[in-house]
Amino acid sequence: MSKSNRIIGYTVLIVASIISIFPFLWMIVSSTNRSADVTKGRLLPGSHFMDNVTNLLNTVDLVPALMNSAKISISTTLLALLIASLAGYGFEIYRSRAKDIVFNILLLSMMIPFAALMVPLFRMFGTISQTMPMIGIDTLTAAVLPTITTAFLIFFFRQSTKMFPRDILEAGRIDGLSELGIFFRIYVPTMKTTYAAAAIITFMASWNSYLWPLVVLQSPENQTIPLLISNLGSSYSPDYGVIMTAIVIATLPSALIFFIMQKHFVAGMMGSVK
Repeated sequence: MSKSNRIIGYTVLIVASIISIFPFLWMIVSSTNRSADVTKGRLLPGSHFMDNVTNLLNTVDLVPALMNSAKISISTTLLALLIASLAGYGFEIYRSRAKDIVFNILLLSMMIPFAALMVPLFRMFGTISQTMPMIGIDTLTAAVLPTITTAFLIFFFRQSTKMFPRDILEAGRIDGLSELGIFFRIYVPTMKTTYAAAAIITFMASWNSYLWPLVVLQSPENQTIPLLISNLGSSYSPDYGVIMTAIVIATLPSALIFFIMQKHFVAGMMGSVK
């Protein structure tokens, strides 16, 4: 590569990095300023972060909203990893013409937007509420069940399973392991990078989910952190410093998980098996 091409390449990367990082930096800077400063577009850090935190805690129930989001996200992630990995493993290891047809139909469901499913889902949970109110409307369980797995996640595990060495399966069967034993004792540890990538994708999607919780969670005590932030922004005179502080706090869990599992995420997305 010539020197001029290298300079152009680095310039493009620097500009792209600045464009990508600027909204995040502006959010952090705005959380340290007053609402009036944020409105004016101040780009210098201020000294009002603790004041914004205090006003936030005095204005809304932040901790319950964070706990609700954590319960929903952790439950969704664990169930999604279990169900999607079992499905992807089964579709790939025990292949047949009938299973391929079912899998193709499953992939077609990715073409249906979730907004088109909300009305029938809401009616279904409304009916369930009459007999089993513990998993009906306005419960955290109702926010979890429709999202515990997706066609994309099953597809992701199936594609990753193509890289899984079949010799290990045969060795496990020769040693007398059951099929579930092979899955939990051999497949799961071997595919840890795939699980890490799927966990990050699922957790972040669930943590930032807004539309379905908005529909199904109707009590203030059940609201999640995206709903809380939305309520802050819809007030008559929103305090943008407080809103930015709430966004910073809401961003920390998913950012922390991503940075901790970053190496595994990259390896999992590339389909590597160790």
